[in-house]
Amino acid sequence: MKGWVQFLLCVLLSAGFWLVLNLSQDYVALVSVPVVAESNIEGRAAASTSEATATAQVSASGFRQLVLSRRHKRPVQVTFGDTDFRYVGEDRYAIANSILYRYASQIFGDGVTVESFISDDLEFIFPEETYKKVPVRAVLSLSFEPQYMALRPMSLQPDSVLVYGEPSRLSHVEQVLTKPLELDELRSSVHGKVRLDTPSGVRLSHQETIYSMEVTRYVEVRAEVKIGTRNVPARTDLAVLPSTATAVFRCVFPSTADPAAQTSFYIDWRDFSSSRSGRCVPRCEGLPSNVIDYTLTPEVFDCLVKTTE
Repeated sequence: MKGWVQFLLCVLLSAGFWLVLNLSQDYVALVSVPVVAESNIEGRAAASTSEATATAQVSASGFRQLVLSRRHKRPVQVTFGDTDFRYVGEDRYAIANSILYRYASQIFGDGVTVESFISDDLEFIFPEETYKKVPVRAVLSLSFEPQYMALRPMSLQPDSVLVYGEPSRLSHVEQVLTKPLELDELRSSVHGKVRLDTPSGVRLSHQETIYSMEVTRYVEVRAEVKIGTRNVPARTDLAVLPSTATAVFRCVFPSTADPAAQTSFYIDWRDFSSSRSGRCVPRCEGLPSNVIDYTLTPEVFDCLVKTTE
């Protein structure tokens, strides 16, 4: 009796080893998988309301083939790039077989090699949706180490998004804010991603934005500058009071040139003529590229006109 038991155990173990060995081998088979498409096509729903069947000759292990045979009845959601689609007509969009190879792992799963697609180009229906385009505004809390500042304002990519929803909802959405972003004691440039705060009852074309801001060390240069005039009509004298100001230039460190020697500050006659009070803010010309920003003290000047014969 013990001999029979041992014999049966040996047979079962041998069969198990044989089965595992064979299922570990790669096989070529024809596999069909129903697909529901997701994308970011402008003015269209996020997911298709129809499905299409992708049929391909694939190479995979026996284990993977078993998984595919059980899975093929359930649609697979695949996210396609919006530029990969070709508009067919009405609400239909098609994607070519030549492009499907890039999405093989999403369609058939990892560990599967597509040798060729047998099915025609896949077509999906993406219904139209009401939408509007609005800017993205960053919610920021910034602080810098001493003598450091942003070289220019923070940039966002994308800096605008499409908002989808009912017209009554869209009418109240004029911008989309980011989640609060706190960056403290900065002394070098920063880059990263921040999620968007989706308004209630709508859908956004993007869920996050990439932010970028250059940070540099700066040095302050002070100088007394003259406030001139421009475009003053003939036989007219425009007096500016006071005629000089204290300029503080913030320059990228290190700074060797005197920015005041290249920069001109002036009151434009057109600004004076359109002013009700005769008080004007000077314009600036010739500001060197290494100057990040500047301030004038005072900021506003009184202007008096005198007509000469």
